[in-house]
This record gives sequence, C-alpha cells and structure tokens, in this order.
Amino acid sequence: MKIKQENIIKKIEEQDYLQDLETIKYSELNKTKIKGFTEKMIKEVIQAAKHDSLIQTQLAVAGQRPVTFALESNIINLPFANYKKISNFGNDDEDYEVNVYFETISEYVNVSGFRIDILGSVSEIEADPSKYSELLAENISEKLKVVRSYEKPTTKAKSTKK
Repeated sequence: MKIKQENIIKKIEEQDYLQDLETIKYSELNKTKIKGFTEKMIKEVIQAAKHDSLIQTQLAVAGQRPVTFALESNIINLPFANYKKISNFGNDDEDYEVNVYFETISEYVNVSGFRIDILGSVSEIEADPSKYSELLAENISEKLKVVRSYEKPTTKAKSTKK
C-alpha cells in the first residue's frame, strides 16, 4: 500500500482512518489473551488496507503500571498525534510505502514514556498475517516485562554550597 504525503496528513487530520480500542486489566492478561488481541489487531490492519484506509488499533492494559500498545499505519515513525511533522520528511510528489508501527505508551517504558518500532510494511503484513501476529505478541510480552521491571530515574537533590 502506498500513499502521497499530503493524503496521509489529510486523512489523519480529519480522523479518516479505522480506529479500535480494547481495554483489559493486568490481572486478566495471559499469553492466550495476548495472542487473541494480536490476531485481532493484525486482522484490522489487513481490513484497513483492503479499503485503502489507515489504522489505529490499541490495547490498553489497566493496573498499577498502565500501558497502551498501539498499531498505527504511517509513512514515517511518528505517532498520529504528531502528524503535522510528517511534511518535514518528504515531498508531495512521491508515493510512500505505508508501514505499521508498534507503539508502547507508558510512564514505565522509558524516560519519555513512549517507544515506537516498525512492525512491517502493510504489504508484508498482508502477505503473512500469522507471522506478524506472532511477532506482535512477542513484542507485547517483551514490553510488558520492561514495564513491570522499570525503575524511574531518581532525581538528585541539588546541594547548595555555604
């Protein structure tokens, strides 16, 4: 799937894309449920592609250390929230390959509270959905471990000289 830069900006601005949000409690999350969610998320990516649409599908995990996992289709590794910056990275004449980015949003993932990685191009995901569903499940499991074990950096108190 390819798209022009100006078209993707317009679609995001007008929220002209498929959206889904699932919420689950940490206590209810297990490997089987993760697999079910990832299969659904990948199916939604494929469904969006069939309609030449963008996608934003999210899994919010509620609990002591909340985290949201999202898949967003874009031409660059920027979340939809920063869509206005897309024009800084290309031109309006070219068709760009649409990729799917895996986002982790949590104050327990890193100092910035946000991590984005490429999952694959829409075309690659359409060609082998089970591979990408498995890869997404592995990524979610890995990021859950990071969130569970994350220790926020301590801020050092400034010492004043007398």
